[in-house]
Amino acid sequence: MINSIYKLFAALGLIMIVGSYNNVSGQAGDEKFTIKGQLKDGLTEGRINGASVTLRETAFAANSKNGGNFQLENVYSNRFILNINAEGYQSYQSVVNVRGNVDLGMITLFPLGYENPEENALQKTIRATNISELFTKRPNFIGGNQVFGIPPEPKRLEGNFYLDPKWNKASILLYRDYEVLEGYFARYNISTNTFELRVDEEDMITTLPGLRVQNIVWVDESANVPRYFVNGMDFKEDGVPISGFFEVLVEGQLPLVRRTIASIRSSNYNEALMVGERNDQVKKRNSYYYIQDKNIHKVPTSRKKLVAIFGEQSEEMESFIKDNSLNLKSPSGLFTIFTHYNSRFDGYEPLIPKLLED
Repeated sequence: MINSIYKLFAALGLIMIVGSYNNVSGQAGDEKFTIKGQLKDGLTEGRINGASVTLRETAFAANSKNGGNFQLENVYSNRFILNINAEGYQSYQSVVNVRGNVDLGMITLFPLGYENPEENALQKTIRATNISELFTKRPNFIGGNQVFGIPPEPKRLEGNFYLDPKWNKASILLYRDYEVLEGYFARYNISTNTFELRVDEEDMITTLPGLRVQNIVWVDESANVPRYFVNGMDFKEDGVPISGFFEVLVEGQLPLVRRTIASIRSSNYNEALMVGERNDQVKKRNSYYYIQDKNIHKVPTSRKKLVAIFGEQSEEMESFIKDNSLNLKSPSGLFTIFTHYNSRFDGYEPLIPKLLED
């Protein structure tokens, strides 16, 4: 039902537009630079001519021509929002830092209303061949301090509601017109179902409601691996759409996804005995699911029920679990099991190089 995301991901060619900079003289003032790039159709691989390329709130504009090439000239040093609009294609937006001549390389656009016929867990638009750009452009972690709720003393709230409190370079696909946002650093607040976004080297933070985001990929800053998230509104559990985001761990015929829930554990401190936890604490708990026909199902904890979901492959999967002494309650065990099952189908390639269990 669901083929490997990786192959489609490799077909996209979106650019994390931080760009490559050349001929930076280090001088300010009247020095001018050039921004160039090339546009292609993500389905036909053909070049897109006639697209409008602008820098928001400026007079800098150009059209793509001669094989999808565009060039903005005499641009001064600054940070801009690049907008690309082509008739019949999804809109595209990214942050561009101009400190010298910038070559954006190949940018891929998809037709408006494009629907992935293979029904992958992640929409094709969010996958990029050059996502490695995320690995090399690291943020300067300025601002964005961890948020704590502070009740009156002596009790406090320890912990945070972020899926990951670090700022990670992200590529975001919105529901509206399948618009792609790039060049931002993001983190996700589980409690409010919102994304916080900021631009590199800036303290100002903007929020983006989760209901506007279809899916998002970011590169974990410390582990240096990509992480993929899909909106639960696109799936159903017991016939009801789900609020919040699922992390896609294994893609394929039966994708394995993870959901993180944050809750507050109240203080159990005994003043008289001076024992227990003095402060309330934010606790996070992971649950694991598989996707089948757009429905989310919790992964069974018993071996008998688990192998049954693999249908005709159930006997082979049971032998695989026994032969490798896999722990069904361990995230790494589930990751290994679903990876092995999905790898049996043609075209499978792993989505992530390793599992982050935190």
